[in-house]
Amino acid sequence: MPSLLQLTADLGRAMKSCGLVEQCLARIADQSGEGQRVFLKVHTEEALATADYCDRLRARGAAPSPFAGIPVSIKDLFDIAGGVTTAGSIVLKDAPAAKHDAPAVARLRAAGFIPIGRTNMTEFAFSGLGINPHYDTPFNPYERQAGRIPGGSSSGAAVSVTDGMAFGALGTDTGGSCRIPAALCGIVGFKPTAHRVPTAGAFPLSTSLDSIGPLAATVACCAVLDAVLAGEPAIDLTPFPLAGLRLALSQTMVLENLEPAVARTFESALSALRKAGARIDDVALRELAELPQINAKGGLAAAEAYAIHRRLIAKADKMYDPRVLSRIMRGQEQDAADYIDLVNARADFIRRVDAVTAPYDALVMPTVPVTAPRLADLADDAAYRSANFLVLRNPSIANFLNRCSISIPCHRVGDAPVGLMLIGEHGDDRRLLSIAAAIEAVVSPGLA
Repeated sequence: MPSLLQLTADLGRAMKSCGLVEQCLARIADQSGEGQRVFLKVHTEEALATADYCDRLRARGAAPSPFAGIPVSIKDLFDIAGGVTTAGSIVLKDAPAAKHDAPAVARLRAAGFIPIGRTNMTEFAFSGLGINPHYDTPFNPYERQAGRIPGGSSSGAAVSVTDGMAFGALGTDTGGSCRIPAALCGIVGFKPTAHRVPTAGAFPLSTSLDSIGPLAATVACCAVLDAVLAGEPAIDLTPFPLAGLRLALSQTMVLENLEPAVARTFESALSALRKAGARIDDVALRELAELPQINAKGGLAAAEAYAIHRRLIAKADKMYDPRVLSRIMRGQEQDAADYIDLVNARADFIRRVDAVTAPYDALVMPTVPVTAPRLADLADDAAYRSANFLVLRNPSIANFLNRCSISIPCHRVGDAPVGLMLIGEHGDDRRLLSIAAAIEAVVSPGLA
């Protein structure tokens, strides 16, 4: 799949925006593809009209940015003026249409990106598997006939990129929802430090943990989209020198229950990084073992989701995906004192972990411990819960720490996708992107 930087070189010469949009629309409409499961709404007429306008602006030298006219997909969690934001549910199908674009969508439009449609997702973003019983589940590009899950909650976002239906995707990440589908589908997913990108106009899951970030083919593509979303100048993505780079590899929790293919691929990536000059230190980081107890009553996500949904549930609980509803209802177990204790425990946890990781440039770990399971193997509720816990376990660390994080593919071409995850410091997003660009060149040169 071409990168955003490749497209900017071609636009206005051999390629036009109208051609890009038509290409994406054709892939969405292909009955043999995943378009019907990936998109809940396609903005066909608006996208074509906007593409024509971008082509005319570029011909006059008046394009708002080099990326004007490039189609991107929008997760169905974001307000798009004139449309209903259903958040992957049927509960909100009759909600009023949005009057304004969410700021994240508005910033993409202002840079000239074309929202080509709304992508499918886990209902209300509350699962890492990407399964949606209301609108069907998009299948992973790897061994598609096997019917593997895409990961979630930004499921359609990831598949829209892998299948060339869009050249970048707007997603959200509360416990890994950008990084999990990116890892399982073989692309890059970036989670910024929370609230660095405005969350207004995105239906919330957990106001303490929600982040808005991109999914795209490469680290450089994510860096382009991230700068637009954050309202910051474009980043000069000079790869960070690997010689002397210090990475911390936790020996607590994050390497447990690794599928053999993930373990082999991850170790191979670490070996390549060591040969390139990076220093990778094993650190105990025993604090991570405290997370199950800290979040024993469902954590911040359940508490805050229940506060958001309790009135909707009272009126329409039968319309919810039962697996999502059960996770939301765990918030009912927490009273105000529990919530205050949890907030304080989080602050103390962050302080102690920060002290351990301060000497390092980033934490490194497998994004998820498994490759994408088959949807048919998750029909049983126990299997679903087990898989959901596993895929969320490592990515959710970054959200609880309120740090930036990125998943980079590190598998060989043709193998099951595996992600290598980096967790940077709070607010150190642009530095992490530079580190990720250097690591990407070593661990996924055939994929980038």
